[in-house]
Amino acid sequence: MAKATISETLLSHVASILDAAGVKRGSMHDEHSNTHLLRHEVTTNLDATVYRPLFCLILQGAKEVGTSAKLLKVCAGQSLIVSHALPVVSRITEASPDRPYIALVFPLDLDQLRSLAPAVIPTFDRAASDPFSIFRRDMDEGLEDALLRYFVQCKAKNTRHLLAPITAREIHARLLIGRHAEVLLRLLWHDSAASRIQEATRDIQSNLSETIVVGDLAQRIGMSNSVFFEQFKAITGTSPLQYQKDLRLLRARDALRTTKTKVSVIALRVGYESSAQFSREYSRKFGKSPRQDRNKAPVK
Repeated sequence: MAKATISETLLSHVASILDAAGVKRGSMHDEHSNTHLLRHEVTTNLDATVYRPLFCLILQGAKEVGTSAKLLKVCAGQSLIVSHALPVVSRITEASPDRPYIALVFPLDLDQLRSLAPAVIPTFDRAASDPFSIFRRDMDEGLEDALLRYFVQCKAKNTRHLLAPITAREIHARLLIGRHAEVLLRLLWHDSAASRIQEATRDIQSNLSETIVVGDLAQRIGMSNSVFFEQFKAITGTSPLQYQKDLRLLRARDALRTTKTKVSVIALRVGYESSAQFSREYSRKFGKSPRQDRNKAPVK
């Protein structure tokens, strides 16, 4: 019998965690590894969500992910890095009961990446690189091996506390020296466009209900208005105003699905003075009114 590859072993290991948790379709948070694991037996329609800085590996099946302006297809054996907090749309494009879509999401520790970055010598042309904050690459065996060891170490208490943190650091290091190095080092360079735009996105997220003044935001991060707008759109795939609107509506959807707060109060909290405008924009983005969305997803 042929020996299973690292990819096959990792796929089997993730599937066994999903099986043990009783997750045949959907996602789960694995507390031991602090990762999100996903399995779907059918394809899905485009859905909007927010990605935080993360590494995602597709183990089986395929998906599309990106913004309204740019969608990337990610297939089995490929991975992606998301370097900024980003409103995205995604859909599963390849999945069946016999070969379900299976993926793992490993959250990135930016502080750990920053501590490792000074030891890395960039080997690519900064000016020639694509600035978009979603970056797709084929996997390499060393990174897959580290991920497999990490999941195995997370199973038992002793190795989870003693060895898994070391391997998690190795995973971050391998990302910095591997095929995803470009997008991460761009983010970590002091005063790079990527790091400045990250500062701007943090500002927008922290003050989500406030009206954006693009000139003030550009001045705070040390860019002219035109350069700021150009770099923001290149990196996030959208304009500052649309970025804020998407985040507002996604936060409102979370509140609708997890609380019993009145729609008008939720609208006000995310920055809408008019409930009618909020309902129009919500319906335009999600295809249903806020009240219809709440009725579809009752509070647990």
